[in-house]
Amino acid sequence: MIGEEPRGRNLLHVRPVAAIARSRFYPAALQWASAAVFAVIVWQLMLGPESAHDNLGTALTWVLWWPLIPLFFVLVGRFWCAVCPFGWLQDQVQKLVAVNRPVPAFLKRYGIWIIDASFIFITWADHVWGIVDSPWGSGLLLLTMTTLVVGTAAFFQRRAFCRYLCFLGGVAGNYSRTGMVALRADTEICKTCTSRAACFNGTETTPACPVFEFPRTMDSNANCNLCASCVKSCPHGAISLTVRPPARELWFIRKPKLSESMLAMAIMGIVLVQNVTMLGFWEDILAWLEQTTGTTSYAVNYTIAFTVALSLPVVLLLLASRGAAFFGHGTTRQLFTSFGYALIPLDIAAHIAHNLFHLLAEGKSILFTGLALFGRESGEDSAAVVGAETIQTLQYTVLALGVAGSIYTAYRIAAARSERQPRLMRRLLLAPYASLILVLAALNVWLFALPMAHRM
Repeated sequence: MIGEEPRGRNLLHVRPVAAIARSRFYPAALQWASAAVFAVIVWQLMLGPESAHDNLGTALTWVLWWPLIPLFFVLVGRFWCAVCPFGWLQDQVQKLVAVNRPVPAFLKRYGIWIIDASFIFITWADHVWGIVDSPWGSGLLLLTMTTLVVGTAAFFQRRAFCRYLCFLGGVAGNYSRTGMVALRADTEICKTCTSRAACFNGTETTPACPVFEFPRTMDSNANCNLCASCVKSCPHGAISLTVRPPARELWFIRKPKLSESMLAMAIMGIVLVQNVTMLGFWEDILAWLEQTTGTTSYAVNYTIAFTVALSLPVVLLLLASRGAAFFGHGTTRQLFTSFGYALIPLDIAAHIAHNLFHLLAEGKSILFTGLALFGRESGEDSAAVVGAETIQTLQYTVLALGVAGSIYTAYRIAAARSERQPRLMRRLLLAPYASLILVLAALNVWLFALPMAHRM
């Protein structure tokens, strides 16, 4: 039986935090700042230097923002989504023109699968079409997303794009479940509320929840973006903002979803293939694929490697679940769906560890391209912030934390599923998943031990 997630101290009882959350300038001031930076990025990507190595927009997007975003999700949940320029843009569009049609039932039901598919497609397209390596390609991606944002904002209610279509939404939802900041409502106070769900519908002075979340029934960080609209609109102070240990929410998943477990495994595969393509033996793999398939098409051969890498963690979790089902703890599908969440801490750790290379081995490129914008040269050749040994040490440390988080999460899930059974049965249920976590961790350690090539 999955228990109730315990709550800590309410940060909204701390005056400075409460003042910020209830301020009319939050998150508006941060939204305007991010929109201004976004405008600079798009300008640089479309009209700046053609080489990614020399382009400030590329450096800000792929060397700074992309490496930091998973870390944001762990520390503060989906806070980025509250200040994201796409969210701000949707708000502006709806002030000018808004049909305000309800979100189609199809999107509500299958939006997460669309999000998962688009994330996987964009990751695949990056290598096939060189999105990261091309400022114009990166700019085209951002402008395409901007068009989708404007279109959905003009036709549908609130931030339908953020909730049901944003390619980052699935990753944000999975990763934010490990977030250390959680917003919840006191259901006992909510029972006596007569404000007609102001926290969800908004008031005359406060907008409705942009992502269609009802605090009274919310038990997850997956979609809440900490915009604080519900904090401002709740007339009874029922909303709490608490700090909790990372990944705690994963120990209390009541309604696991296959789509989220599948995405967790797919992300692990994506990190693996991203690592492999930056290593020296990638050319050997390509040569073997060319010989085997009889074609020199990079798109064909990369697609094969990409599919294998994506499928490997899925197949391994499937085998582990099949083995666990033998002991009668549920069907293979049920176990796959439940224990997929246990891989999320290792997912994040592997993702952060991979991105640390870009941030720390290429981080000074942000300074170099920024100075070049004003006609100045840095006078340095290396873009590395720290040495390779330091980067590897940090990568191994992050991976170790991810392994610990995943094994403990698997233990808690196993304990909940075998609560009334002997301890031996709990250990037998945990064993295949702990083994899977260690295998995937060892594979990542081996890949991070090898010298990686820079992408910029």
